[in-house]
Amino acid sequence: MSDDDAGVPLTRVFGERLLYDNPWVRLVQVEIEPPDGRRFWHHVVRLQTVSTAIVLDDAREHVLLLRRHRFATHQIGWDAPGGIVGHDESTHVAAVRETIEETGWKPRGEGRPVAGFQPMPGMVDTPHEVFVFHGAEQIGEPTDAEEAAVVEWVSLTRIAELIRAREVLGSGTLVGLLAVLAGLDA
Repeated sequence: MSDDDAGVPLTRVFGERLLYDNPWVRLVQVEIEPPDGRRFWHHVVRLQTVSTAIVLDDAREHVLLLRRHRFATHQIGWDAPGGIVGHDESTHVAAVRETIEETGWKPRGEGRPVAGFQPMPGMVDTPHEVFVFHGAEQIGEPTDAEEAAVVEWVSLTRIAELIRAREVLGSGTLVGLLAVLAGLDA
């Protein structure tokens, strides 16, 4: 905690019990006491760490995106490559690996971390890291058939329109694209 956090009311945590666990999802109940003094069990979903790659072309005019169907929300829209970070890899390595697997393009250079966040910190624990890469080389076709999609270089001039139309699906993609539009990748 920082000096800015002085005076912020804290929720006390007394323990945690497991309700369900598999390699993808862990559901727990956490016994808490919020600042109002009521003590109760609160459900928390714990997911793995996710890494997202925002890959810009050499001219920094286009971004590598995937147009795909997301069955959980029954939506078709745009996503950046990304996914779960492996047990023995860094978030940076995961962003590169996911880009290659999902698009067939290999990002060049070191990716710049532009954001780290929790998309739903009130009920879900799933750390997200977003990296921006400048340039990529096509090394083949996508190899992750489960993540099949249309791979396209989308003009950055279209991004605001796609966001307004609710065609940007994932939070990592949205945060990464907004970071680029705000100039945080420079």
